[in-house]
Amino acid sequence: MIARPLWNQRLFAGWQKASIIWLTGPRRVGKTVLAQSLSGAEFLNCDLPAVAERLRDPEMFYRTSQCDLVIFDEVHQLPDPSRLLKIGADEFPKLKILATGSSTLAATRKFRDSLTGRKRVVNLVPVLYEELSAFGVVDVRKRLLYGGLPAALLAADYDAGFYAEWMDSYFARDVQELFHLEKRWAFLRVLELLFRQSGGLLDVSKLAAEAQVSRPTVANWLDIYQTTHAIHLIRPFSAGGRREIIAQPKIFGFDTGMVCHARGWDSLRPEDCGLLWEHLVLDTLLAAGLPKIHFWRDKAGREVDFIIPRGRGAVDAIECKMNPAAFEVRGLEALRRVYPSGDNYVVCPLAGSGYQRVQDGYKLTFLSPTELRPVLE
Repeated sequence: MIARPLWNQRLFAGWQKASIIWLTGPRRVGKTVLAQSLSGAEFLNCDLPAVAERLRDPEMFYRTSQCDLVIFDEVHQLPDPSRLLKIGADEFPKLKILATGSSTLAATRKFRDSLTGRKRVVNLVPVLYEELSAFGVVDVRKRLLYGGLPAALLAADYDAGFYAEWMDSYFARDVQELFHLEKRWAFLRVLELLFRQSGGLLDVSKLAAEAQVSRPTVANWLDIYQTTHAIHLIRPFSAGGRREIIAQPKIFGFDTGMVCHARGWDSLRPEDCGLLWEHLVLDTLLAAGLPKIHFWRDKAGREVDFIIPRGRGAVDAIECKMNPAAFEVRGLEALRRVYPSGDNYVVCPLAGSGYQRVQDGYKLTFLSPTELRPVLE
């Protein structure tokens, strides 16, 4: 069992504010293993009929539990999970409760109560750049190709079957059980197309035509993909500039391994790594818990990879580069003409500490994702 101290810290920080932690994230990202790593906890697998029977009387269960921390893994499998969690939070306020699931609470009608004020959400993402050494990964290109799902990343050899099996399990466990969809082939076909287009601008009409389904159907499925953490939509940033792209979002698959599999890559060329590196930096931004993550692009095609609004018109610019020597200020220069205030970061897989330099009149901070996250939190 590999220690992931960042996420342990997130859990215990959440319990300082609420009784319930909702630990969510995509299928096989490591939620169950993280939960089982917590010492002194009572762990219950809610998939098991015996567990469901034991929890039929929540009050009796809580009164007879001998632990200060109770973990309900896959809690949405229970008939009335919100009642179970609400009773725990309201009647046993000193108890810490961890509930896990691969979607938001709102994804299932079983949650009749949103548990407002009683919970905090921790969104577990695939293995971060700063966690690679703990997983025995010395070359970031392995993380880019294999992805950040622990089982895939820890495998000795690349296994295309893992990613195909993930797709089947995702539909059966996360989609069918919550949304009762029937068009399995079409649903997974659209998801595969999104993985192939990952890192690019989303065109719903073109996507619908290619998958041979209606545009409203694709729009509905996009909500499901996001709810179950399979994709991320990153919206463009704009404060009214006439030459800015203001409507079309970018689409990102949740995991670089799934993106590579969808594209048919079983090895990486140097030109492939830049796109995948951008995904890995996005994982860091998501792990930082930022309320808003955007990108910026103007109608001339000049772009900044990620934008973090800071208020009063200031924005931090984040550019992603595998090779820091290859960075050009073209996109940053266009951004700063419109939004002059904010810090400029170039995120690279640096072996040593970050550094600053001035390039074409712009102050730049070159740093790794490990150094970036604490700066942004």
